[in-house]
Amino acid sequence: MATLIDQFSRKIDYLRLSVTDRCDLRCSYCLPEKFHDFSEPDNWLTFDEITRVVGAFSRMGVNKVRVTGGEPLLRYKLPDLIDQLNALPDVEDLSLSTNATRLVANADRLKQAGISRINVSLDSLQPERFEQLTKGKLDKGLAGLMAAKAAGFHPVKINMVVMPGVNDHEVEDMIDFCIEHDFTLRFIEVMPMGDTGREAAQQCVSLQDIKARIAKRYVQVAGTDLRIGFITPISQHFCKTCNRVRLSAEGTLYMCLGQEHKFELRPLLRAGISDSELEQAIRKAIDLKPEKHEFNERPEKVLRFMAKLGG
Repeated sequence: MATLIDQFSRKIDYLRLSVTDRCDLRCSYCLPEKFHDFSEPDNWLTFDEITRVVGAFSRMGVNKVRVTGGEPLLRYKLPDLIDQLNALPDVEDLSLSTNATRLVANADRLKQAGISRINVSLDSLQPERFEQLTKGKLDKGLAGLMAAKAAGFHPVKINMVVMPGVNDHEVEDMIDFCIEHDFTLRFIEVMPMGDTGREAAQQCVSLQDIKARIAKRYVQVAGTDLRIGFITPISQHFCKTCNRVRLSAEGTLYMCLGQEHKFELRPLLRAGISDSELEQAIRKAIDLKPEKHEFNERPEKVLRFMAKLGG
């Protein structure tokens, strides 16, 4: 099998696949409450186009695919796409990022289609604060989480974006919640993407401080199986080992979440590009992948909102 290696000797084996930029929540750091400038569905890649692109990536060594949005379950008949992706012989790890609001109706079908792991965004366990942050209802998300657990997804990962004076005092409660339900927990620093992300990131909590704080109580989370991760793009970035690229719902490849390097695949697909030409185009795109993001040096640089690519 061929491999994808970028100009900085990083092996690319992970594709983040956005299927829609629309969401049924409005998380304060992700999508402005009154934002309506979404892409038109006619401009989204079809399921067959998506499968063709993922197939090309998989032939070049990309074996991990995460389906994202916006909220991916807003894409009509999403489990049918999962069926198609799961049938690709070289895709070994197929996962989903979601806010869980639609998992009650979809968890069993997604499991059957081939999703193995689910990541759920959950920034608060307090109903009023959750509604302030997302304009949504906490009980709907929690019901979806329990549906995922009942369907047999493991691990179920909880992603909590930690914000000072907003939810940083809930860190310990979230740890206890994840211990109770055998969920994996990941704390995330706010990334300065779009106006809302930059505003939130101005008061970003360093997860190095959170690590030190919880160590006083949760030394190895003794007696439990809880796994805690820290996603630290601001205080301690991991660009040297970055192994991923992102495909938007409109067929644009983005090489870095914190840069604007991109490559348009949709025009090529709809012009009748061959499979070998598609693979060549992907290799050209990978050559554009930058060495690192500039969230610290140039936080104003990325204009698109987080919902455009799903993180």
